[in-house]
Amino acid sequence: MQPTATVLVYSDDANTREQVRLAAGRRPAADVPPVEFIECATLPAVLKRLDQGGIDVCVLDGETVPAGGMGVCRQIKDEIFDCPPVLVLIGRPQDAWLATWSRAEAAVTLPVDPVDFARALASLLRERLAVEA
Repeated sequence: MQPTATVLVYSDDANTREQVRLAAGRRPAADVPPVEFIECATLPAVLKRLDQGGIDVCVLDGETVPAGGMGVCRQIKDEIFDCPPVLVLIGRPQDAWLATWSRAEAAVTLPVDPVDFARALASLLRERLAVEA
């Protein structure tokens, strides 16, 4: 097992980024490595960091303005080679179809429910780390 997993968190709201960090904790599940968070508040910061590589999972806030997480997800799926799996934070359960349109692998509603979020994040980490192994 690798020593840490790197999770990129994109949101223009510092409280949302904090919710994500707190919901995941140091390790979202016993069978995945501890997580290290990289926080981005703007689309250019996300793109720059993804270009550098080393991201295992992206968590994108669908409510971010002006570039929402679902549009960013669709963009990075088209533009980033070997794009990491994406978990989108959505405002309402009815927005799940938009998360599918964006090609996100998972979606969790806001405010972040720690159990649902940790489960979804751990699942994406398992898949990503199994592919990399």
